[in-house]
Amino acid sequence: MRNSSDSSAAPVDAPPSSAAGPSATSAPPSAASAASAVRRRAAPLGLVLALVSAVAFGGSGTAAKPLIEAGLSPAHTVWLRVAGAALVLLPVAWRHRDAVRRRPGLLLGFGLLAVAGVQACYFAAISRIPVGVALLIEYLGPPLLIAYVRLVQRRPVSRRAMIGAGVAVTGLACVVEVWNGLSFDALGVLFALGAACCQVGYFVLADAGRRGDRPVDPLAVSAYGLLIGAVLLTATTRPWTADWSLLAHSVTMNGHRLPALLPALWMVLIATVLAYLTGVVAVQHLSPPVAGVVANLEAVVATLLAWILLGEHLGTPQLTGGALVLAGAFAAQSTSRD
Repeated sequence: MRNSSDSSAAPVDAPPSSAAGPSATSAPPSAASAASAVRRRAAPLGLVLALVSAVAFGGSGTAAKPLIEAGLSPAHTVWLRVAGAALVLLPVAWRHRDAVRRRPGLLLGFGLLAVAGVQACYFAAISRIPVGVALLIEYLGPPLLIAYVRLVQRRPVSRRAMIGAGVAVTGLACVVEVWNGLSFDALGVLFALGAACCQVGYFVLADAGRRGDRPVDPLAVSAYGLLIGAVLLTATTRPWTADWSLLAHSVTMNGHRLPALLPALWMVLIATVLAYLTGVVAVQHLSPPVAGVVANLEAVVATLLAWILLGEHLGTPQLTGGALVLAGAFAAQSTSRD
């Protein structure tokens, strides 16, 4: 999230000004102008990375649900995902070990919220409600980000952003069919809302890594976030109590049998390692608002994959509500730079 004093955001959409007087014409470009030029050049790369991240994240629930249905608890499934990714990224963490000294609070917060919090809440949600519904609720994160800016940071928010947040909340009411007394499991919905709150931390902290006089490489943010998340989850989930022998057998996905290792590896390598690395880099190339808009694609990908691979068909209220959630989130995020 950007404020009016952010040198990388303010001049992006503004034309060059000649109001500074004759002396400005001979002066070298300001730091703000240079940062703006760099950001414009980096935007296409950031957009591609954000798209890759959204698609990769979108397959996490579809890969995890067969493992959960085979007997692995949601908590242990989260631990497998995060610990496996942390192990893969250990060389990256070692290479950027100075980041622990420079920004320990940032790394701890990212591990707690953007890794452990998001994943634990989301996987607990999909064990009780459909994957697509859980993702749609999680994408109340953008309107919650607007609320954070308005209520916590005390910064003005545009009327269009407020309307977008209201549309997203209306869509959520359709998704869970509140007129039927909450058709979906209430606890599952609460877990999905918890994931939405933690998602705010993902965008805010990923962007914060490049700020200040001690910026941190985005690869270090991802690697240490996953490592810290794995440590936290190990302490709370006690993975040694799980029956890991099921990974040597097969699981069922929409009536078809396949080796359990296949969705497990996809969940670790694609839906976690690739997703986090590309996502954090994308936020630092773009901005939380722009990256958040592109990340809405994750909900669409997750819903389609769950429909195709898991047979989770959604009714008209869910599809209508999902469209409203995405539209509201898009409006809220796309105007938040104002």
